Amino acid sequence: METPEHILKQYWGYDQFRTPQRDIVGNVLEGKDTVALLPTGGGKSICFQVPALILEGVCLVITPLIALMEDQVSQLKRRGIAAIAIHSGMSKSEIDVALDNCSYGKIKFLYLSPERIQTEMFQARIQKIVVSLIAIDEAHCISQWGYDFRPSYLLLSDLRELKPDVPVIALTATATQKVKEDIINKLGLKEPGLYTKSFARENLSFVVRKTENKEKLLLQVIQKVKGSTIVYARSRRSTEKLSEWLVKSGVSSTYYHAGLTYQQRKDHQKQWIEGSTRVVVATNAFGMGIDKSNVRTVIHMDLPETLESYYQEAGRAGRDGNKSYAVMIYHPMDVKSLREKVEQSQPEISVLKKTYQALSNYLQLAEGSAMGESFDFDLTVFSNRYELKPLTTYAALKKLEEQGLIQLSESFYRPSKVHLLVDKKKLYEFQVANDHFDQLIKGLLRLYGGELFSAYVNVSESQISRAVGWSIPETKVGLNQLQEMQFLDYEQASEMPQITFLTPRQDADRLQLDIIRLNERRDLALSKMETMVEYVEQIHRCRTQFIQSYFDEETFSTCGVCDVCLARKKRENQTEIKDYRDQILLLLKQKPMTSEELEKAVNPSDQELLVEVIREMLDANEINYDEFWILRIT
Repeated sequence: METPEHILKQYWGYDQFRTPQRDIVGNVLEGKDTVALLPTGGGKSICFQVPALILEGVCLVITPLIALMEDQVSQLKRRGIAAIAIHSGMSKSEIDVALDNCSYGKIKFLYLSPERIQTEMFQARIQKIVVSLIAIDEAHCISQWGYDFRPSYLLLSDLRELKPDVPVIALTATATQKVKEDIINKLGLKEPGLYTKSFARENLSFVVRKTENKEKLLLQVIQKVKGSTIVYARSRRSTEKLSEWLVKSGVSSTYYHAGLTYQQRKDHQKQWIEGSTRVVVATNAFGMGIDKSNVRTVIHMDLPETLESYYQEAGRAGRDGNKSYAVMIYHPMDVKSLREKVEQSQPEISVLKKTYQALSNYLQLAEGSAMGESFDFDLTVFSNRYELKPLTTYAALKKLEEQGLIQLSESFYRPSKVHLLVDKKKLYEFQVANDHFDQLIKGLLRLYGGELFSAYVNVSESQISRAVGWSIPETKVGLNQLQEMQFLDYEQASEMPQITFLTPRQDADRLQLDIIRLNERRDLALSKMETMVEYVEQIHRCRTQFIQSYFDEETFSTCGVCDVCLARKKRENQTEIKDYRDQILLLLKQKPMTSEELEKAVNPSDQELLVEVIREMLDANEINYDEFWILRIT
């Protein structure tokens, strides 16, 4: 049997595991249930992917986000590992072929959205599939005490009943003690090995800045800390405006949100990952599955609703272990705005029923129909047609999702796919008899090979048209004609958001809503929001210690590098601070310098303290940056 170390080196190129990855892998290989609580960037995927490549059979991976599962499948395929995803955006025939390939042993990883487990097709076919491991990603979704509860996750106990002898590994980046207990109980885990990595990140400095001019402070932070940066903003419009403003201020920047086309999102993300733009300004649609370890700064321009989501987003900084910053920039009015936003996200029962009825009318669904079906959905068109407020409507849809009635997939993209429905002999006979289609079929086979006979393959109409010398419209017509003649199945690309009905369409007046749970979720949302406000407003407790305490990791240690710890250091080191300030003024009088040159010239015993002194002098306008990021005396 191959060793985990050999697999790690062969497919990922790493020489050794991080703590506690090796212990987790060992526990899984012993056939034991496992709970792995690793912060963002802690390498959760490796904990199930490495043992699954050693074990015989298919690894089932449950994850709630279509974009994330597609991203992980793509990454595995790039490493030469057979992986496939099944989700609500796929046709029945496509799912049928995918499950067939799992039964024949051609697939190593099968990614599933949780609601797929309840379908008759899956339950019938899973019995024929040899399953080696069940991995539950984002496992906190199973707990209603978590910030991102998904009722469909409660169905995962059924999977345990279907495969009672298969070990289960549950993974999450953020879970309180209550949520951990829920994960173990609701998944029916048997004496699981529990592995937790500290929520403290030694290389990550948490900073909160209160200001009357957020944009000015944003620019100062970006100027001061070199390297790749993510800036999170709440609205799509604000991401674009902030990015444009940064470009005008001399900072290379792009933006990312779910309202862009798939190609735009892909291009903007690529520019940032490859370093041609230094900053990406994004909504929280950005970041899941992003494989970029050298992010130096994550800056939030709006207050997140929960400490869990903040910690997860902030944790995208410094995954390479080098010094990094998580900065929160806020105006006093932002606290009031957050409270109003969270209140608006908890609509009344009457609003939920009205939205559900309007949705049923919009999609023209009869009662009892549509279970498991997905539909293109445009929130703006929907809201305008039924004279609904978009923000309230979005909140109502998310509540209906929490209740397990629908699923809303926002930045959804499904590429064009082709699957040949006949064998090679019949296809060849057709080509000989139909010269017009022969060119198109040859082009398809030349570009995408024999896999077209066994699976649905992502295709590009523009690539096909170049290969056969046709226009793109001609290519699409040809593919549709071949589909009508039942020689292939052709699904055209779509990037509309999707609504999936998880239960049959109900009468809105008798809509099955769990009122008790809705009230509990409301109270929980308000409580988590107030914790976020406390984190931002408090100035006496170490930021890292505050986060650790929230996740039930009690400690008396402080990080020494957050803004609170540095403020304490300043109070205790006034003589040293005066010395640094005098040296900075003396050096800059002699000649302007970059911040790196200044640090090298001062050669401080406490680098963090020197950086804080430079920041204070900038704030006081004693020194400033010129257009080339050179520090000068004002």
